Amino acid sequence: MSVVVASRRAALLFAAAGFLLLTHSHAQAQWWKRAPVDFEECADAAEKASTKTEKTSALADCNAKFAGRRKAGGGYSYYDFLQDRTFDIAGPNPTPEEQKKIDESYTAYLANQRRSHEAAQAMARQQREQQEQQAQQVQQVQQVALRTEAQRVPVPVERPKAAGQRPKGAPCAKGSFSCEWPLLSESLNDLKKLFNPAPSKPAKKG
Repeated sequence: MSVVVASRRAALLFAAAGFLLLTHSHAQAQWWKRAPVDFEECADAAEKASTKTEKTSALADCNAKFAGRRKAGGGYSYYDFLQDRTFDIAGPNPTPEEQKKIDESYTAYLANQRRSHEAAQAMARQQREQQEQQAQQVQQVQQVALRTEAQRVPVPVERPKAAGQRPKGAPCAKGSFSCEWPLLSESLNDLKKLFNPAPSKPAKKG
């Protein structure tokens, strides 16, 4: 009788020990399967994947689930690539209020970008107009220089006629001074040669 009681007690103790062991193992399994709280914890779990494909897929899921990254001094930061700017956030993902501030900042960023673009266009247009004006001024200066140079070049002018000289090829009116003067001038020259003969050259000595 005492042997049976002892065996019963041993069986009960064994069963209780097995139940405690199973409960502890189940609790440990539940701890390993709990969802990660942030990107870093999720990435650590992804690194334990058995294949490279599973690891890549797990890291992609981590990026999709968690937008924030841990900061060295505590808290999290969120990088908005559209603004190329980092925002401080309290948790692993922005709260609705934090997301609203991020969106407002992006709206202001777009407005600044638009103003900068318009200012750049205005500056480029102004520079283009100045270049066109300078080109017109250079062209005007060149035209004035060409006209001035043309005025400096002497134009051949016909020699003025002497008083009483009849134009070549013009009809001669009989008895007019312009018609009779050439003949009279030739007669006077002949008389001068007659009364003032040219001296003869002395003969050369042999």
